[in-house]
Amino acid sequence: MQVTETLNDGLKRGYAITVTAAELDAKVVEKLSEAQPEIEMKGFRKGKVPLPLLRKQFGQRLLGEAMQESIDGAMSEHFEKSGDRPAMQPEVKMTNEDWKEGDDVQVEMSYEALPEVPELDFSGVKVERLVVKADDASVDEALANLAETAQDFKDRKKGSKAKDGDQVVFDFVGKVDGEAFEGGSAEDYPLVLGSGSFIPGFEEQLVGVKAGEEKQVEVSFPDDYGAPNLKGKAATFDCTIKAVKEPVAAEIDDELAKKFGAEDLAALKAQIAERLEAEYQGAARQVMKRNLLDTLDGMVSFDLPPSLVEAEAKQIAHQLYHEEHPEDQGHDHGEIEPTDEHKSLAERRVRLGLLLAELGQQAKVEVTDAEMTQAIMNQARQYPGQERQFFDFVRQNQQMQQQMRAPIFEDKVIDHIVDQAEVTDKEVSKDELQKAVEALEEDDA
Repeated sequence: MQVTETLNDGLKRGYAITVTAAELDAKVVEKLSEAQPEIEMKGFRKGKVPLPLLRKQFGQRLLGEAMQESIDGAMSEHFEKSGDRPAMQPEVKMTNEDWKEGDDVQVEMSYEALPEVPELDFSGVKVERLVVKADDASVDEALANLAETAQDFKDRKKGSKAKDGDQVVFDFVGKVDGEAFEGGSAEDYPLVLGSGSFIPGFEEQLVGVKAGEEKQVEVSFPDDYGAPNLKGKAATFDCTIKAVKEPVAAEIDDELAKKFGAEDLAALKAQIAERLEAEYQGAARQVMKRNLLDTLDGMVSFDLPPSLVEAEAKQIAHQLYHEEHPEDQGHDHGEIEPTDEHKSLAERRVRLGLLLAELGQQAKVEVTDAEMTQAIMNQARQYPGQERQFFDFVRQNQQMQQQMRAPIFEDKVIDHIVDQAEVTDKEVSKDELQKAVEALEEDDA
């Protein structure tokens, strides 16, 4: 087998690989010899079928396997000896397309090699970490929001008309073609107007009703309604309004705290403060991470594989197109040509991605099974009732696993760098942190 270099330009590599007919023949014989002890054939005992007969029977089929294994072996040996790591799957093609049995196999292999990433000393890197404490005002604001979500309702003044957001307590009897239907009646039913709990058009007709009033509501069931006997049917509901109530925020006291699983109001405030500071810490980390990546980007310079940059630029252009055109849900919009700005951002991402991958490899950073399981479970919560299906889908999808593993790996490498850098904590206000986060979003826009 012969491997000859045909191209060495920057990161681009090209090689001509020749697998001789004799090598292929030897590979076929090797395969037949390995299989011989287990083969039975009429007229011969198991394992005693002569090789020439086996060759006649199976040789043609094994020739293709031998060819592929020989080429794969040559490529593996080349990468092991050269130390090259291809940026993407190497392009491999036969150059003697008129090949026939007995000929040498000639193959052309081309790829872009990953660059050598220079070693960095992080001891002189300075990192500023923003720290925000949860002040009383922030805790009180969060408490007020919780009280609104736990709202109660109290009777409006006698004669008041129901408004959107009010709770109407009423009896009703639903009829289709003048006959009451099963499940269409209730007493003392509490309905919040505007909640969308009832079929379309129902709640709007109760806006303006008063306690003690009789009201007939006319609606049509949707064509996709769950009960087959009611699909698309016109219906009337005879309603007797018993009470009209306005929403009121719950009292901020120990009882509210217990509704949210806390022992008392003081414990609830402590929980809120802890949650707020965790949110602030997460936002501050994003700011610190961006600033650190900016620093790293300025510390290194090396050649980038053009194919990786081009693929990343196209992905950026495609993503931004859909963000700017949310109405275009398909992918039949044709080719989106990346701009110079897209290419510049792609170069930064590829450079930092290669740098972090190299640093992680040097530091032996690994994503554990426990970390992956936790990440999958966190994302599965976005699909209530389908958590198990999502979990199984990810477990069977290597590409999805890689997409979820990548940010975990990156964060662990960032932590590794921060551990070696000079870190200074800077206490700031919530508003100052918010401005820093908004600045990141503007840079991403």
